[in-house]
Amino acid sequence: MAKLYFYYGAMGSSKTANALMTHFNYEEVGQKALLCKPAIDNRDGERIVHSRIGLSHACILLEELQQMPEEEIRAYDCIIVDEVQFAAPEQIDFLSDIVDFMEVPVVCYGLRADFQNRLFPGSERLIAIADVIAELKTVCWCGRKAICNTRYNEKGVVRSGPQVMLGANDSYVALCRKHFKLGMLGPENGGESKQSV
Repeated sequence: MAKLYFYYGAMGSSKTANALMTHFNYEEVGQKALLCKPAIDNRDGERIVHSRIGLSHACILLEELQQMPEEEIRAYDCIIVDEVQFAAPEQIDFLSDIVDFMEVPVVCYGLRADFQNRLFPGSERLIAIADVIAELKTVCWCGRKAICNTRYNEKGVVRSGPQVMLGANDSYVALCRKHFKLGMLGPENGGESKQSV
């Protein structure tokens, strides 16, 4: 029976690498897998899924998947969605329809919460309706589990601004909740807090 999966983790937890490995694993055994992502994620090219470790693969946009005829979607053995936090709740419901009415498993990878520890709408909808929810873990600079996607700039931790700001290691770091609260981006200066902006 097909299921809707949501694998979430903080930045740096290898979500995209896992999405690419899942795609590879399906294709390696002769199954047909479709890789897609929301159009807003154009950091590495409009139709490319790219991980920090250098893996990449062509994809389609989630918006294009929504326009596909049902018989074309049914031809796939799996749909894999990267950066799913950027999907609208209605798009998540569409993905659940693929599972429920077309019997195609959908595997989603993304962030759970933004830089203010507020749920992304797409992630919130997945938490409500996914069949399987699992965390991909990463660590803070202190060695504790990192759960906070901390936005920063040259002045320190950024506490306000738009929910979506595309970026990678140049703009975000994963921190444990304690160091997120303290605004400590790293152990430099004896672990003193950097000023929040």
